[in-house]
Amino acid sequence: MRILVFQHVDCEHPGSLRQFLAEDGIEWDAVYLHRGDKIPSFDNYDALWVMGGPMDVWDIEENPWLVDEKAAIRHWVRVLGKPYLGLCLGHQLLADALGGTCGPQKIPEIGVLEVELTDEGKSDPLFKGTAHHQQCLQWHSVRVAQAPEGAVILAKSDACSIQAMRIGVNAWSMQYHVEIESDTVENWGAIPAYAEALINTLGQGALSDLKKNTDENMSQCLSCAKQIYKNFMQVMV
Repeated sequence: MRILVFQHVDCEHPGSLRQFLAEDGIEWDAVYLHRGDKIPSFDNYDALWVMGGPMDVWDIEENPWLVDEKAAIRHWVRVLGKPYLGLCLGHQLLADALGGTCGPQKIPEIGVLEVELTDEGKSDPLFKGTAHHQQCLQWHSVRVAQAPEGAVILAKSDACSIQAMRIGVNAWSMQYHVEIESDTVENWGAIPAYAEALINTLGQGALSDLKKNTDENMSQCLSCAKQIYKNFMQVMV
């Protein structure tokens, strides 16, 4: 088994999920699209993971590779029908690539905030064994405004009605972050676009408070990440 990972900035990698991959002896390859890496042939890969990033799905002039990435996602999910997992930008790209729409989040969701599983989410195989109400790291100013046709909404929050979704039987995505590690907040806080959004939303000095809140919820986040990882691997079999 081998997993292909699309990255859009160096520090937004699979995070804690890397540990679980290593424990299972599963190899994975990162494609650094922001560095100019080309998307490889899909022949040798069993799953596609698409991570977050500071750009928006419509920023194709500044990031022309987004066009090819969306086409690749569409081919992977619709034509090949292979397993897909998208996080944050990866959630938005899945929606955009398959005919949904994304738009500005009226009030950005930044912080450790509650996400609630829908009735469909409670019975979805990806969320089996996870809490129906979860404290998760959020750091986004864009949302999926309209899910693609046929999508099943799996999680929501007061500020964002499409926090997680499933398309068909092979593609899942989440607006929030399940992959966080102890250094995630510090690393992301060094990205200018993220730092600006954090200050604009929560004020000066918010980074230290966000780090503290994340640390306090780290055990729960890691437990949830491990369960979701296990569930994803089971649906791949």
